[in-house]
Amino acid sequence: MSRMVKCVLLGIEAEGLDYVTYPGELGQRVYDNVSKQAWQQWLTHQTMLLNEYRLTPIEPKDRKFLEQEMEKFFFGGGSSRPDEYVPGD
Repeated sequence: MSRMVKCVLLGIEAEGLDYVTYPGELGQRVYDNVSKQAWQQWLTHQTMLLNEYRLTPIEPKDRKFLEQEMEKFFFGGGSSRPDEYVPGD
């Protein structure tokens, strides 16, 4: 039986993550409050951020930026797209 959570992003009861996907307190909050579907939405958004801002996840400042954006995405009213971003077809 799947673990269910009240998803903070979608506002519905949905299947929760199978494991903590990020370390620390933020990772635990995500595990406790984010559904698999919402996590996939974050991964898509994160990929866009990585590409548009040309981030390198091994750089501490880039990791910190992504962590702040994840916090905003799930718990702070949303993470915005770069002004120059144009979705591809």
